[in-house]
Amino acid sequence: MTAPFLSVLMPALNEARTISQVLDAVLASPVDLEVVLVDDGSTDQTWELMEARAGVDPRVHAHRRLVNGGKGAAIRTALGSARGEVVLIQDADLEYDPADYPRLLEPILSGKATVVYGSRAFSSHTAYSYWYVMGNRLVTLATNLMYNCYLSDMETGYKVMPRELALSLDLRARGFELEPEITAKLLRSGQRIYEVPVSYAARSRAEGKKLTAMDGVRAVRTLVRYRGWRPARRP
Repeated sequence: MTAPFLSVLMPALNEARTISQVLDAVLASPVDLEVVLVDDGSTDQTWELMEARAGVDPRVHAHRRLVNGGKGAAIRTALGSARGEVVLIQDADLEYDPADYPRLLEPILSGKATVVYGSRAFSSHTAYSYWYVMGNRLVTLATNLMYNCYLSDMETGYKVMPRELALSLDLRARGFELEPEITAKLLRSGQRIYEVPVSYAARSRAEGKKLTAMDGVRAVRTLVRYRGWRPARRP
């Protein structure tokens, strides 16, 4: 089977309410892609929905972790099974719109960039809360200060890069500290991150929002931890 250009890595924990809609949007994208689904110990119908979709569409591959290990652990599982030249992380909720894939991929396809982040504007009608936005800005500021860069949205879920580069980062995070770990290691590898604007509509806590204030604290700790990191090999 010919490998696709893009591997969409989609971890999910109890996302039965939204995962089918997200999958529809991903598979409607005009991109040569595969979707690598990872159920991270869900207790709802997430796994059954994944299994059913994988059974009818050859572009969809489903993997199951019986015990919840966190977003980072699920992404490592997905990355280990990905076959695409480029990988993209897609959350299984409705916050990020797969219609933005062409915009995210254009800088890579045109040779302008190796790594692309989707930057969120956090307009009033799309933000979860004031404190969530301020927390995001603070950890992004910490990133810019510690790594002498200028990012507008370090915590974005849309991170796109060559699969071999992603593998070379030797990711260790279990939970949401995955985002700062990826960013820190990319910057320590000498990568320049290209940002493009993407649409975003944050869900509320009642709708399943999982981030907490402690995740912001963990993000800063992760940024500090990897300031001295060096890549073992270059892709």
